[in-house]
Amino acid sequence: MQNDTPDQTVVEAPVSRFMDEKLFKSRSITIFGEIDEKIARSVTEKLLALASDGDEPITIYISSPGGHVESGDVVYDMIKFIKPEVRVIGTGWVASAATTIYLAAKKENRYSLPNTRFLVHQPSGGSRGRASDIAIQAEQIIKMRERINKLIADETGQPLERVAKDTDRDHWMTVAEAIDYGIVGKQITSVSEIR
Repeated sequence: MQNDTPDQTVVEAPVSRFMDEKLFKSRSITIFGEIDEKIARSVTEKLLALASDGDEPITIYISSPGGHVESGDVVYDMIKFIKPEVRVIGTGWVASAATTIYLAAKKENRYSLPNTRFLVHQPSGGSRGRASDIAIQAEQIIKMRERINKLIADETGQPLERVAKDTDRDHWMTVAEAIDYGIVGKQITSVSEIR
């Protein structure tokens, strides 16, 4: 029996290229889903390409449950590294490593759509192996937690002690709560509200 439906990848490829071109022309990047090495590489390449194309602001739209801490760090550092200003717009949820990425933009460039939720918490790990290796991994997680807490405190203006207390467990925030906390700069409902 012959299959009369076109190959899905053949149909998606031109659409994907068209969307990528439109996003590039509008100097926009999307981050959706789990943060991993592949996402970090893709976003970094797009940031570098857009930065080499001009100094106009770049807009990142983000909805993510978080993911790999170091992959989030890559994107955070790259946002700080490039010359163009980066604006971030949270939508859906901005959690864990995604919050780190979100905080890379200057506070006045951190926007959120009304129904977004934000999460800060301590990093987690799944240690296996010999006791000495588990001890090393636990020490690294503690150092990572201290570094992330300092980053959150620096970017929000919250005292380090409060951040350490809040990240001890999952700390969810509405947009209004995230504004009060110093994560979000402004809630928006329309693209016309972005400066």
